[in-house]
Amino acid sequence: MDWLSRLFEMMPVRGRLDLRCNYGAPWRIDQGPGEANEIPYHAVLAGSATLEDPAGGRSLQLKAGDILLLPGNPRHVMHDGSGAASLPVRNRASLNFTISENLGSDERLDLLCGHFAIAPPHDRLLRSYLPPRLVVHADTHTGQKETVAQLAGLVSLMRGESADDHLGGRAMLNALSTAMFALVLRLASETDDAPRGILALAGHPRLAPAVAALFNEPARAWSLPDLARLCNMSRATLARQFQEKLGRSASDLLTDIRMTLAANELRKSSLSTGAVAEAVGYQSEAAFQRAFKSHMGITPAQWRKMQEPSGQDVFSRLAVPGDANLIEAEGSDD
Repeated sequence: MDWLSRLFEMMPVRGRLDLRCNYGAPWRIDQGPGEANEIPYHAVLAGSATLEDPAGGRSLQLKAGDILLLPGNPRHVMHDGSGAASLPVRNRASLNFTISENLGSDERLDLLCGHFAIAPPHDRLLRSYLPPRLVVHADTHTGQKETVAQLAGLVSLMRGESADDHLGGRAMLNALSTAMFALVLRLASETDDAPRGILALAGHPRLAPAVAALFNEPARAWSLPDLARLCNMSRATLARQFQEKLGRSASDLLTDIRMTLAANELRKSSLSTGAVAEAVGYQSEAAFQRAFKSHMGITPAQWRKMQEPSGQDVFSRLAVPGDANLIEAEGSDD
């Protein structure tokens, strides 16, 4: 199994379209942060937008066809760039999402806004391997033409489904949102300037065999020489490349994968702690206990107890249409 499919198998991601914005200038969106386990997204269907840098740095210009993910889940501000006070906004709920619009007559922004929900504690792990802000552009180089076309087709389907309240529309839009997450990560990993983290690591052709090996055989006692041989490079080069691309070592990545699998097993199965330890590559239950507590902050037994059914689905918010807290637009009358 390829590393991205394996990643999604380990830590399921569910997408949801929350809002479709149709604004004429001047307009402004002030949104977030969302729930702790969420990654917001915005897909520009038409028009353009300016995303402010919350740190006060250079703003980011988005145009039609661009898709923005915010793994850092920050409060973020988008506007038309004019600097004028925004027009009043009206939010109205459809069956499957919320429509937000104003009466501006200039070039209009058509924007899909949603989020991806990841079950804790995997949300922390995934965010640590992705950049705080990730954008894929419509004018990506020719080498990624196929993925760009796939992503454009998927967004076109979302545009059609969100144009009216079709039968099964919510299910379709959420499924398409989930698929969009995978395609955005695929496209970002294929670019020459993939952002530092798992995308840069897996997109490096010489390092990809090591990444695939760690994801597909995490219980194996991998050593640096083993991984270096898979990549046809020296131990020192492999170690340096992991640090440069990922920001951490191959051993760190292996531990994160093992702890993710262990957390899943402790949640869903009745295997003993010792059996779980062996299943994820630890010969000593004591060593596993130490590693798990260091990684998760609690013991395996405490984690298992916390996962006992509470009657609340971690993804329950995905089922609530027209959530009024999703976005705040200046001048909203709702």
